[in-house]
Amino acid sequence: MGCKGLVRFGQQLIRRKVVDCNREESRLSRCLNTFDLVALGVGSTLGAGVYVLAGAVARENAGPAIVLSFLIAALASVLAGLCYGEFGARVPKTGSAYLYSYVTVGELLAFITGWNLILSYVIGTSSVARAWSATFDELIGKHIENFCKTYMSMDAPGVLAKYPDIFSVVIILILTGLLTFGVKESAMVNKVFTCINVLVLGFVMVSGFVKGSIKNWQLNGDDVTNEANGTHNFTQSTLPPHGTGGFMPYGITGVLSGAATCFYAFVGFDCIATTGEEVKNPQKAIPIGIVASLLICFVAYFGVSAALTLMMPYYKLDTNSPLPVAFTYVGWDGSNYAVAVGSLCALSTSLLGSMFPMPRVIYAMAEDGLLFRFLAKIHDKTKTPVIATLSSGAVAAVMAFLFDLKDLVDLMSIGTLLAYSLVAACVLVLRYQPEQPNLAYQMASTTDEVDNNESVSTSDSQTGFLREEEEKCSLIKAMLFPPNADPSKRSGRVVNISSGLVGERCNPVSLYTEPPWAITVLVVVALLCLVVTTVIWRQPESKTKLSFKVPFLPLLPILSIFVNVYLMMQLDTGTWIRFAVWMLIGFVIYFGYGMWHSVEASYSVPTDMERSTDNHTDSCK
Repeated sequence: MGCKGLVRFGQQLIRRKVVDCNREESRLSRCLNTFDLVALGVGSTLGAGVYVLAGAVARENAGPAIVLSFLIAALASVLAGLCYGEFGARVPKTGSAYLYSYVTVGELLAFITGWNLILSYVIGTSSVARAWSATFDELIGKHIENFCKTYMSMDAPGVLAKYPDIFSVVIILILTGLLTFGVKESAMVNKVFTCINVLVLGFVMVSGFVKGSIKNWQLNGDDVTNEANGTHNFTQSTLPPHGTGGFMPYGITGVLSGAATCFYAFVGFDCIATTGEEVKNPQKAIPIGIVASLLICFVAYFGVSAALTLMMPYYKLDTNSPLPVAFTYVGWDGSNYAVAVGSLCALSTSLLGSMFPMPRVIYAMAEDGLLFRFLAKIHDKTKTPVIATLSSGAVAAVMAFLFDLKDLVDLMSIGTLLAYSLVAACVLVLRYQPEQPNLAYQMASTTDEVDNNESVSTSDSQTGFLREEEEKCSLIKAMLFPPNADPSKRSGRVVNISSGLVGERCNPVSLYTEPPWAITVLVVVALLCLVVTTVIWRQPESKTKLSFKVPFLPLLPILSIFVNVYLMMQLDTGTWIRFAVWMLIGFVIYFGYGMWHSVEASYSVPTDMERSTDNHTDSCK
């Protein structure tokens, strides 16, 4: 492959999708309103974690200060939610972060984003289905588990689950049929389960404030040690395993550690962004749905964690089923039935929230030609992506049937955090680009010719060293003091490069924690990020009118990228190895099929052929 061939190959990887929402009609059914989106976001986000996560984090990380951990996690999630909200107003199409990346940063990164979203949704669906099965089995006396262990045991530790979970497969197949039947019917079922879940959590919060005591937020450190550990003695240099008592028994470090865990409790709202072609007024409904669902989830998490730590001392909370144990502690054993109903409803909405966006991302990628085209088939009557729904449900059912998925759950975090980071970067890129006729949809056009002509005309009057020095000065001046108030191609490129530097500079933050020179490295990284942020801030911003925009640019998107990359770096080596294997499979599909069947490639072929016939003497420079 010659130099010209390499250039064309690189151009194929960064070609952007051209979308015109004013002319394209949706093949899907537009039947969802704002309330449907809020219910979908709350249902997918406010899942089983609220019944388990609060107890584990309060006991082991933060104590009563878990309310602050949820506050910090909620603020971090809102940063990503605001970026999703702006893109929902810009590109009201099916595909979520995959589509947002495609119209902004190019095809290869878009495929990577979509491929990881599929992984996240598949694992999420499978793990929640097994949790639903385990919870129901617990209520009926573990008859399903005992039967499967006796007659269907699988002897492959570390590879497969101890036994195949048949009931989880049945649950997935039922919901797959529901999603195939129609979006409106699925939304109705989701709203019913979500309302029941919210009512149960409301009951938990009121009960906690009625039966709880503020004394449990003011425990003495010696009493905690003596009561929790009996006669065990600690030296003065040894920190008690249950903290030092009070509202913040594990200190600010425990609060931040708990916040990192609690962040994942807010993952799921991005499913709202996949409904762009099924919402009646997506430009307004999607941003409102995302922000409102995150607010409701924060209130629920905050209230339940406060109620738990008020009802009983934090060090006595059960890490697996904190709510039933707490109600037993205060003498309300009958409330356990309400908690059981609420947890099953929460698991049902979480399962539906994981399954709903998965076929829509597959459909969007297949519609663009990056995945096999038969996956984009739409049912004539229900207007749902029937093949994508059935195939994704089948894959999730097989995984739930065979795997325990404990070692794979962290892969959900990589896919989700990668999507969050790219969406934040895309907001930065688009807000500083020149005005576009349809928001940002014409970014794929070859617009560098004007800049090239300008540079040629100016170069005729300049020579040698003087011209080079003047260009350097003009470039620095243009970066810090742009000559015009409107975005230009040069200012757009400055922001593109700066946005890439932001993500690259965030990586070392979590790598240097032990060496003595860690503070120096962190200071240097912080200064570089500050310089890059200042350069972006000085560039002129696009004046495109949108129904919703991220405030405080560029600080909020950059902060969102920082948080997401930092959390990704906390994952262990095994998770990254499994991630590399998944990406290897994806690259085989993309370079073997998607790259050559891309719709954008078919649009660019005539233009490329015409250019090749007109410019026989072109050479690589």
